[in-house]
Amino acid sequence: MADNKNITFEEVEKDEVVERVSGFWTKNSKNIIIGLTAIVVLAGAIGGYKYFISGPKITKANEAMFRAESYFRLDSLQLALNGDASNLGFIKIMDKYSGTPAANLAKFYAGASYLRLGDFANAEKYLKDFSTSAVQVNARAKGLLADTYAEQGKKEDAAKLYSEAAGLFEKDEFNSAEYLFRAGYLYESMGKNTEAIAAYKKIKEKYPRSERGFEVDKYLARLGETK
Repeated sequence: MADNKNITFEEVEKDEVVERVSGFWTKNSKNIIIGLTAIVVLAGAIGGYKYFISGPKITKANEAMFRAESYFRLDSLQLALNGDASNLGFIKIMDKYSGTPAANLAKFYAGASYLRLGDFANAEKYLKDFSTSAVQVNARAKGLLADTYAEQGKKEDAAKLYSEAAGLFEKDEFNSAEYLFRAGYLYESMGKNTEAIAAYKKIKEKYPRSERGFEVDKYLARLGETK
């Protein structure tokens, strides 16, 4: 696994609210996807440490992941997913090295890759199958899964999952505030103003110094909340 090749998370570009939630990921995904590697690789290393001495299957799986991750970081997502003439992609890694930490991590990367490519059904499939005990990574995975739901018009499911993701790792002010905002916006788009107000108020109360915190008053005001 490429734990020595970590990259820094890039901040998500904050656009003005679009008219429809559908299409959000397409409009905003590139900056979101580029920075996913570091924390996931670190968590995978921690969670899977005991496996690193268990034999050549683990070693080979980690080597295969290093190559696939390299393509992912270059935004060569088809190669990351399917590999090339010499190297396996995430899909084959999951199959060939099933049961290893690398195969589990490949599910996260596959889901993130399909999301970037606009294949939301496959993104949902792999993200739902990914599991981790690392809370921050779990929050990121849930946030991405919520994106797939939103893009498929599953607004209720998406809003609930965004709210869940926001509460998992509250120290991550940027992402927690962003997830609450998306939940609030989805609830608002469904006419569930009480739930929308609750989500927006959490941003104001818990993350007032975040960018969403600075702008949330205008969303509350249009719902009649001016205090």
